[in-house]
Amino acid sequence: KLIVSGVGKSAHIAQKLAGTFNSTGIAACFLDATQALHGDLGLCAAGDLAILLSNSGQSDEMRRLLAMLKRFELSIVALTGNPDSELARDADLRLIYRVPREACPLRLAPTASTTAALALGDALAMVVLERRGFTREDFARLHPAGNLGTALLLKVRDIMRTGDRLPVLSDDHAVRDAILGMTKAKAGCIALIEEKSGKLTGILTDGDLRRHILIVPDFLNQPAARFMTRAPKTVPVNALAVEALRVFDHFKIDDLIVVDEAGRPAGIIDVQDLPKMKLL
Repeated sequence: KLIVSGVGKSAHIAQKLAGTFNSTGIAACFLDATQALHGDLGLCAAGDLAILLSNSGQSDEMRRLLAMLKRFELSIVALTGNPDSELARDADLRLIYRVPREACPLRLAPTASTTAALALGDALAMVVLERRGFTREDFARLHPAGNLGTALLLKVRDIMRTGDRLPVLSDDHAVRDAILGMTKAKAGCIALIEEKSGKLTGILTDGDLRRHILIVPDFLNQPAARFMTRAPKTVPVNALAVEALRVFDHFKIDDLIVVDEAGRPAGIIDVQDLPKMKLL
């Protein structure tokens, strides 16, 4: 396992880095350098890897912890601003950052140095993530809650309208049949299909109806396919819900047909369904 340790303000950075590694699939734990010397060394075992954070690399607690971890046969990575320190000298691997001065007007409070340590630690975590081939799907499994988890886990099939709420009609039917289907499903559109294959051929929306009803003679008895939008925007049934959101946002449409692998309507998403996604 990975152990990340520091003392003082470096301990806060170490705790954050341990969290970053955990969230990207590396089992990590934070070890307070002071508490380690009073019993928490029981966390450590031979073969573990320890990242030790110390700007000076010379604090008494860190020097003593370094000696104990060596005795426990841990591999040591030093993350420090002092390449000449005991920590840097005795570590198996050194990650050195250079900060000419702290941001503090007194040049005393750890500010620039802690920021540099955090940035370098995060960079290390991202390199490890990339080398391990960590994917969005891996990330989603570790972040199931909140907007982040929703964006990565919620799928189109989880929020699409199906069954009686999915209006579908063969494209050789009349406009009046399409209106009846839309009304029954309480939808703002209807998916038109090729009768034999069931594949989607187009979409007829209430906007299409309004644009033509007053100017086309005998409109209700005209073929619905005459007024449909051919090759409408669609989204696969297994797509992430956030992908559907991007389609709505990019094309400024009100209805989106969900299709299966064969190109047949499997569901429909209305723009009014978007708040349920909790992605806005």
